Amino acid sequence: MTETNSIATSTSINPESDNQKRLSARTRKRKPKKPAKPYPDYPLTAHPTKRWCKKIRGKVFYFGPWDDPDGALKKYLDQRDDLHAGRTPSEEGGFTVRDLCNRFMTSRKHALDTRELNPRTFSEYFRVCEHICRAFGKDMLVESLRPDDFSRFKMKMPASWGPVSRGKMVQGVRTIFKFALDQDLIERPVKFGSDFKRPSRKTLRLHRAAQGKRMFEVDEIRGMLDKAGPVMKAMILLGSNVGYGNSDCATLPLSALDLEYGWVDFPRPKTGIERRAKLWPETVAAIQAALEVRPKPKEDADVGLIFLTAQHGNRWVTAKVHKKEDGGLRVVTDDSVSKEFRKLMAKLGLKGKRSFYALRHTFETIGGESRDQVAVNAIMGHVDESMSAVYREAISDERLTAVSDHVRRWLFGEGVSQ
Repeated sequence: MTETNSIATSTSINPESDNQKRLSARTRKRKPKKPAKPYPDYPLTAHPTKRWCKKIRGKVFYFGPWDDPDGALKKYLDQRDDLHAGRTPSEEGGFTVRDLCNRFMTSRKHALDTRELNPRTFSEYFRVCEHICRAFGKDMLVESLRPDDFSRFKMKMPASWGPVSRGKMVQGVRTIFKFALDQDLIERPVKFGSDFKRPSRKTLRLHRAAQGKRMFEVDEIRGMLDKAGPVMKAMILLGSNVGYGNSDCATLPLSALDLEYGWVDFPRPKTGIERRAKLWPETVAAIQAALEVRPKPKEDADVGLIFLTAQHGNRWVTAKVHKKEDGGLRVVTDDSVSKEFRKLMAKLGLKGKRSFYALRHTFETIGGESRDQVAVNAIMGHVDESMSAVYREAISDERLTAVSDHVRRWLFGEGVSQ
């Protein structure tokens, strides 16, 4: 009896084991056959889960079903750079580089419209945004950027750029990403790494020395004053007399002038720092001559400006924003001050890497020889971060006049009448 039961038990188990084996065999037969690659160089591999995949940095990533190799390839190409760099790929709904640049430029456009930002600075910011989008990709998640990304950004800057241009680009990028943090658009600050910084002061000094002097000599300025038309002559004198640049001249309002006593009070457009300066009799006369040929302004906002272009009555420096068909923006900057000044230099055969802004360099250089750098800085609108500046409440008109007279004697001669 015991033996029979043992046999029966053994017999009842074996059929079940055989059934399991047969079931397992049928399952293996039903396992889908992997498709061949669409073409030999296709970068993805067919995975048993019926998806195209690729192993990157030791991990398998999936990009789409077998029956859509083109879609899988597109997704791989879109995410490839992120995955190989160890970043999380951009996903729909995240805050992207495109979103950041659009938000930043919308803010800057408002500042431009309300005259809080000058056209040149607006154009420079737009240029920085273009480089950011080109370097990182518009759909890149801002918070996925790493120090290596910014190192590559810096290394890809054109070789033709000097240290000043590189420094401006680095500072512009940092400003835009700081905007994202300040506006609570991202939860944590972006890490730029130790490489992504402006060139050292030593590098800038060596570059400046290699470029040569960026100022004009007496005979060059006199020659320009002799050949210039009334408007450009007034601008050249403002550059020589009070160190005004392109945007200063383009935005100078009549309300800032006291032509009767020869003074100008005009905050620097770039920084808003107060400036006061004594005008030469030659500068006053040139401004009055320019006002006589001043055209009617095209826009109501420009009614109070001293200088307007002769042909259209526009500002001499403008930045206009246009929408492109794809919804993007295009900024068109027009600096008529630079254009007309270059024509004048060409007419006189003046060479060197100098522009209208070199007149500002000239004033700073010659004005400094008056031995009153505090007064020179006040006229130039430079930021004085010294401790003495904290306690200094005012600078006398006599000191400002002394600097002005010193530069005037340098330009027109010691015997010039007051």
